[in-house]
Amino acid sequence: VQLQASGGGLVQAGGSLRLSCAASGCTFSTCALGWFRQAPGKEREFVAGISWGGTIISYADSVRGRFTMSRDDAKNTVHLQMDSLKPEDTAVYYCAADVDDTYAPKQSYQYHHWGQGTQVTVSS
Repeated sequence: VQLQASGGGLVQAGGSLRLSCAASGCTFSTCALGWFRQAPGKEREFVAGISWGGTIISYADSVRGRFTMSRDDAKNTVHLQMDSLKPEDTAVYYCAADVDDTYAPKQSYQYHHWGQGTQVTVSS
């Protein structure tokens, strides 16, 4: 399984960014996919996840209502639309794949495969 994340950048508070994660060797019927983020000096934290089949999407409380995770079956890609961004959203964002669980876990140790990360910086 290989994951390629893209779409990070610098944006002002209140702005939007769209992250993408292209998955190879893993389809939506065989993998749960998650987005995590890690800010400097902090632990990696769950942001959003999509289950096998893409029927269940979960969000961290800190992003619910502002971030939207979706999938593109034709391209085997998931997206994370991030709106109303805040400075505290600044972090490196990672996509990850879990081949053992139907639902996307919120614990990073349960994921087997990770993308390279993409930097998101929100200025105040």
